[in-house]
Amino acid sequence: MRVDKFLWCVRYYKTRNMVTEACKKNHVTVNGQVAKASKEVFPGDKITFRRDQITYIIAVLDIPDNRVGAKLVDIYRKDETPEESFAHLELLKLSKEHYRKTGAGRPTKKDRRDLEDFGTDINEDETE
Repeated sequence: MRVDKFLWCVRYYKTRNMVTEACKKNHVTVNGQVAKASKEVFPGDKITFRRDQITYIIAVLDIPDNRVGAKLVDIYRKDETPEESFAHLELLKLSKEHYRKTGAGRPTKKDRRDLEDFGTDINEDETE
């Protein structure tokens, strides 16, 4: 089975076109080699791909006949992605939302002053 069809069948991507674009950008590797969308995948292969700032590592256990339901995905693949990568993504989300919420507009003068005060507090702590 083609690698683009496999990743679509096991529900990592919503469409095959999205997988094809990821392959064109060299985000997908099979057994350590950059893969085109038409690369054949067999049981025992390791697929590594980057999606949403996470590098997923999956092992192919079996080849599905068609797209499978979410409950049956574990029959066809084994997820070997380290837990640290998911924790890193959560940390990135929290750091982006820490200062200002999305759609809050331009920072005000008070926001700028608060940021400057925060920076000076850190510098004072380092010198002590």
